[in-house]
Amino acid sequence: MAQNKSHESTGPNQRQLRVAETIRRALSDVLARGDVHDPDLNRMSITVGEVRTSNDLKVATAYVLPLGGIGQDEVLALLERNKYELRKLVAKKLTLKFSPELRFQLDRTFDQMDETRRMLAQDRVRRDADAPDDDEADEA
Repeated sequence: MAQNKSHESTGPNQRQLRVAETIRRALSDVLARGDVHDPDLNRMSITVGEVRTSNDLKVATAYVLPLGGIGQDEVLALLERNKYELRKLVAKKLTLKFSPELRFQLDRTFDQMDETRRMLAQDRVRRDADAPDDDEADEA
């Protein structure tokens, strides 16, 4: 009797992680070298922070950010405009049967880190973080 599979997300498997990192490196190389035939895209410095793939490896979402965070909407528009050429250039570096469709989103991890730093810098939070734990007070 077959077991019912849970619909819960278990996270990416090793193959997805390996393919995603290969795509991230290939895309970073293509963008850094200016291999795309679009001078507007080539003049921008873009960081590819992470790539996530779908379970079937047919879609790869690249999380990108322009240097200094300036021109985010322009970068997304340029990447979208050149996604077919980017897909072709990245595919040359992959050993997959099919080249995944590329999608682009802004990398928000830097915003999250800034917000965390801001919260940790608040007096109330610093006071709470510096206060001894109850276990430490009992040991003294």
